[in-house]
Amino acid sequence: MNAVVGCGVDLVEVERVRRARKRWGERFLARLFTAGERAYCNGKKEADASLAARFAAKEAVAKALGLGLGRFLWQEIEVVRGAAGRPEVQLSGATLSRAQALGVGMILLSLSHTREHAVAQAIALAGPVTADEAEERR
Repeated sequence: MNAVVGCGVDLVEVERVRRARKRWGERFLARLFTAGERAYCNGKKEADASLAARFAAKEAVAKALGLGLGRFLWQEIEVVRGAAGRPEVQLSGATLSRAQALGVGMILLSLSHTREHAVAQAIALAGPVTADEAEERR
């Protein structure tokens, strides 16, 4: 079993994302979300709630890695759908380097949302994580 390196949680009001999207449009979306995240969320009935959940996930991952606001790039934390349909995290750039420096081998992620709120929890586990361990956790 791998040790917990860090954990993070974040709660976002969906209306806040809705207002920002309405005011700033694609500029807002492109700054915070990858093309894959935007495509996935825009295909959902409650797109703003899905976007808010991903916003919360990015904040939760940053907290799990000990990164404060302004110490990571939004695009370097991407929420993707795993093979089993569960949300997974893909890191890149300086955020990936930070995770590697901490010895993080895997980040467990949980998302949930209502029409009003979105929440995400991230748990960074020490690595390396074997394929069998990863499968057991799914």
